[in-house]
Amino acid sequence: MFFIDTIELEGLGNRSYLAGGRGAAVAVDPPRDFDQVLAAAVRRGVRITHVVETHIHNDYVTGGLELARVTGAAYLVPAGARVSFARVPVADGDTVTVDDALELRAVATPGHTPHHTSYVLLEQGRPVAAFTGGSLLIGTVGRPDLVEPRLTERLARAQHASAHRLAAELPDETSVLPTHGFGSFCSSAQAEGDTTTIGKEKSANAALTTDVDSFVARLLAELDDIPAYYTHMGPANAAGPAPLDLTAPAVADAREIAARLAAGEWVVDLRNRVAFAEGHVAGSFNFEAEGKIATYLAWLIPWGKPVTLLAESPEQLAAAQRELVRVGIDRPAAAATGAPKEWVPEGEDLVSFPRSTFAGL
Repeated sequence: MFFIDTIELEGLGNRSYLAGGRGAAVAVDPPRDFDQVLAAAVRRGVRITHVVETHIHNDYVTGGLELARVTGAAYLVPAGARVSFARVPVADGDTVTVDDALELRAVATPGHTPHHTSYVLLEQGRPVAAFTGGSLLIGTVGRPDLVEPRLTERLARAQHASAHRLAAELPDETSVLPTHGFGSFCSSAQAEGDTTTIGKEKSANAALTTDVDSFVARLLAELDDIPAYYTHMGPANAAGPAPLDLTAPAVADAREIAARLAAGEWVVDLRNRVAFAEGHVAGSFNFEAEGKIATYLAWLIPWGKPVTLLAESPEQLAAAQRELVRVGIDRPAAAATGAPKEWVPEGEDLVSFPRSTFAGL
């Protein structure tokens, strides 16, 4: 028997997977903070023997390289991806043995990127699941415009062809397990539903129900803005991300917070918007810890600008810090927790702004 565990990254709208059998497993598109993957392996009592990437990701920093180093697993990366580290290059049709009666077969599915590769999990030679990364998603496909504008239409056409290849080669009951599509900006459209199969996608996915010209025209017309930080993710992943550091940042007192603001650095208040409106440090920004902080802070901050985090509790700070390392904001310059009145020098006041209802407006 095989198992597949899903590791959900709600903030980024992505999923990673751990799949295996009685003694060994493969990790697919692991996040930068891969401790959840290790914990899943411990619960299952398996050793991670392979770590695979479907593509060089444009929306988050991968944990694949470091996870492979820590576990001693083989690190499989599509052969067409240009990277600066040692890996096992994977080409179309390559297979690896994961565990007894379990194999993983690489299927070239260009479109989201030129080198994109899906992986089909086979039990005794029978396809049971397809890890489709940014290729075939739930009801849609991964966007084709993240690599190079001149390639966008060509990659859109490749997405159509790749979807049809998966549909033609895999049985209808095969589970489709994408990395993107759960709120990720790597998805070309917002997907509906939580699970799917090849058979369901044949009847519901525009890539499989529309001719290529109509599909491409609609796909290109509906593409949304690209988050600004995406331009930094691909190069970071191709170079090989450094190990992450989730130790607590240096503590900033009120004077340091004021000095960092005066120096033009960003001070980010993680509380909810109502609390922020009632009283906050003048000049600070509000990105709610409970929202998509990684996406929106990384999208708006000038890249490389030092950031100081203000949180209600150490737990809120740690959760935000974990979210931010996933998009390459590795070390806050400083941080403070507690009551907002402690974040301003003695004698100075917090600032506020009024709130209203729609009826009031």
